[in-house]
Amino acid sequence: MDKPSLHQQQDALTRYLRDPEHCAPPAEMDAGRVQVYRDLVFNNLSLLLSGTFPVLVKILGDEDWRSLVRIFLRDNRAQTPKFGEIAKEFIEFLAAGSQGLDDGIWPAFMVELAHYEWVEMALQQSDDEPLPSSDPALLLARPLQVSPLAWPLAYGWPVHLLGPDYQPEAVPDQPTLLLVRRTEDWSVKFSELSPLAWRLLQRIEEFALLDGRAQLEGLSQEAGAAGSQEFMENGLALLRQMHSEGVLGVLA
Repeated sequence: MDKPSLHQQQDALTRYLRDPEHCAPPAEMDAGRVQVYRDLVFNNLSLLLSGTFPVLVKILGDEDWRSLVRIFLRDNRAQTPKFGEIAKEFIEFLAAGSQGLDDGIWPAFMVELAHYEWVEMALQQSDDEPLPSSDPALLLARPLQVSPLAWPLAYGWPVHLLGPDYQPEAVPDQPTLLLVRRTEDWSVKFSELSPLAWRLLQRIEEFALLDGRAQLEGLSQEAGAAGSQEFMENGLALLRQMHSEGVLGVLA
């Protein structure tokens, strides 16, 4: 029998490392040595991901977490060589719904919780710059922009409350609206948004040419409060608060 080529040996090794339960190691490789490689690959991947998803790890428990990492290692084909981007691929893998995730043991909120936990790392690693300083006196007179370091997010599940002691079985009637932003000291802060505040940030992205006054007027019409001076005053106060926090700025 011909000796396996180097490519065949490497292929056998990688298949074994991905799925040691169903694939045999290279026949000519020492069993103890190949097991060291197997454990190193799995444990390094598990450690890398667990640092990004600590709440998910606690909810699943060690056994199910290891099973989930094993499914990811077995079925995913990485598109990036960068360790910092593997967590994003993990979320995309979960969202795509691998066949190995169809057995019903996984929490229905798992994908949203994983995304919520990933956001903190993504913002900390982002190369985007804060908005330049601008004059708050111009908030109503000029178009506005949302900082690339401030992300308004909407989830079906209350992701910011989930944990081992709180795992709802059904999606709440109202969505969870959050603002996640990176501050000047590079810390990441999470806060809840009212539906109107979330919609205001969404409108600024959608209607980039409207000035602040037109944005508030449009928002008041959507809220059934057209012509309300109180609504406009409260809206301006909200714009000023978000401006002071670096969430939005005035276009030059």
